[in-house]
Amino acid sequence: MKLATLTNGTRDGELVVVNRNLTRMRAVAHIAATLQQALDDWARKAPLLQAEYESLDSGAGPSQSFDSSRCAAPLPRAYQWLDASAYLNHVDLTRRARGGEMPPSFLTDPVMYQGGSDDFMGPREDITAASEDLGVDLEAEVIVVTDDVPLGVDADKALDHVVLLGLINDVTLRNIVLPELAKGFGFVQGKPASALSPVLVTPDELSPYWRGGKLHRAMQVWLNDKQIGRPQAGEEMQFHFGELIAHAARTRRLGAGTLLGSGTISNASDAAGVCCLVEAQVREKLRDGAVSTPFLKHGDRVRIGMRDDAGQSLFGDIEQAVRIPGARPLPQTAPAAETAAA
Repeated sequence: MKLATLTNGTRDGELVVVNRNLTRMRAVAHIAATLQQALDDWARKAPLLQAEYESLDSGAGPSQSFDSSRCAAPLPRAYQWLDASAYLNHVDLTRRARGGEMPPSFLTDPVMYQGGSDDFMGPREDITAASEDLGVDLEAEVIVVTDDVPLGVDADKALDHVVLLGLINDVTLRNIVLPELAKGFGFVQGKPASALSPVLVTPDELSPYWRGGKLHRAMQVWLNDKQIGRPQAGEEMQFHFGELIAHAARTRRLGAGTLLGSGTISNASDAAGVCCLVEAQVREKLRDGAVSTPFLKHGDRVRIGMRDDAGQSLFGDIEQAVRIPGARPLPQTAPAAETAAA
């Protein structure tokens, strides 16, 4: 099934089910008012939501048009947000560009941090920054949402706790991140609010793409209507999501509604493009000795999505404009069609 959250003036929005082709929706307050309420009682609520989804998708019963511009983040605030860096090609490139090497332990021990989860942006909200000098960057990733995960779960059983999947634009302020990391205590200011895809989807709905704990589809990224990335999310991912969940749960339980990200998707081939601008820069530096790709500027437009074999959007697209207060006005453009094949 596919689930979304509409803005309704409350902090957590209104839960709706959305049909397979993302054209119709149905409110389900009689089952759960919010997505977190559903996740808190997932074993009981999921079958009821699934029945509503199947009815909606068959065309039976009441429905409304689905418009992703009305969406908040599916979880506008979450109890936990963990982000990994499972695509070691990205890690290797960035380290080599700085004259360093990737530690051998990265091959066997996942890299992960705990980010801010109190404020996720909706899929059409602007990326707002105080200045272009902060080095505003996008990061296109796959996320999973879990139910309650027990302490010490193994990697295979951890996959049973993945209840929803989606996409995230993990916005990063590159010129703040490195000084923060140099302190040796992680980063806070360099990671502002991230944006979630309009829709989250259950694993069964993603067959045959969801297998082995990886989502085997291309992550498609556009900047100002030019496609800059199409790397395969199921390839070159060092740790599958079961391994990432098991890593996070090694010393503690994970609560229902935990979001866990894959890290920036990256393939070794230059032809696959990039899912973040810093990777474009390090590829240029390693290849040409100089950098020509800038970070995001005021008025830039970012679009992130994933399609099935027929070109149908799986999660809806994240479509954001960059806004720097006091800079020139944003250009007015019509939103791109989410169902268009790349």
